[in-house]
Amino acid sequence: MSDLKARAAEVNRRLEKRYPDAKCSLDFTNPFELLIATILSAQSTDARVNIVTKSLFRKYPAPRAFADASQVEMEKDVRQTGFFRNKAKAVINCSKAIVERHGGEVPRTMDELTALPGVGRKTANVVLGNAFNTSAGIVVDTHVTRVSGRLGLTANADAEKIEQDLIPLLPRAKWTGFSHRLIFHGRETCIARKPKCEECVLNDLCPSAESPSTSPSPVRADPPSRPSSRGRSARSARRSSPPRGRSRTSGSPRGRKGSRKA
Repeated sequence: MSDLKARAAEVNRRLEKRYPDAKCSLDFTNPFELLIATILSAQSTDARVNIVTKSLFRKYPAPRAFADASQVEMEKDVRQTGFFRNKAKAVINCSKAIVERHGGEVPRTMDELTALPGVGRKTANVVLGNAFNTSAGIVVDTHVTRVSGRLGLTANADAEKIEQDLIPLLPRAKWTGFSHRLIFHGRETCIARKPKCEECVLNDLCPSAESPSTSPSPVRADPPSRPSSRGRSARSARRSSPPRGRSRTSGSPRGRKGSRKA
């Protein structure tokens, strides 16, 4: 654990220097807006969500307006964020619960937030850390999952287990900022398909780093071979070919309608 804590501390120190202004990328003016934006951000980009919420928050300016919205209308409003049916249902039901259980105010505890429809630990951590300046945990999204795993700070793939692995590695005051910087680093450098290891500030700390001088040369794939005629040799296949004067579609499935199911 001591080695992991030392590595995490150094990772955080370097990322603080690399991303001194890292913060939540979602646009919001109050805790409720951040809550709705975070629900909509699942499987979408923050940039896309910010485009949608710009008009969404004008149309529905308060929890009551969201709670009274129709499912069909909300689906149209959040369609661009993807998975719009589930998200429309989540934001409406979450807003109803806030109005009915909390008097229209977003609750300030992890237990109360995660009891709301559509709100898990990730969303609750985003709201608590960025709207209420309360570090109850570490936000674990796809970027944090990928980067923390590559850095050897966790061996888990489950978000809640990753969070529990990361929490003891840094002081509570660092949790929110650390997650922001891991997210920024995952977007800019430690990207999913081809991480930019050669320009990474964590290269020498990362057990997954690849050096350009040591990485294997790409293997050129052999050109695809022509498909064989179900085990027959090319010669025998040529013998069985139809005469040139004969129609290529006569008697073949391609020439008959309704031979295949859609």
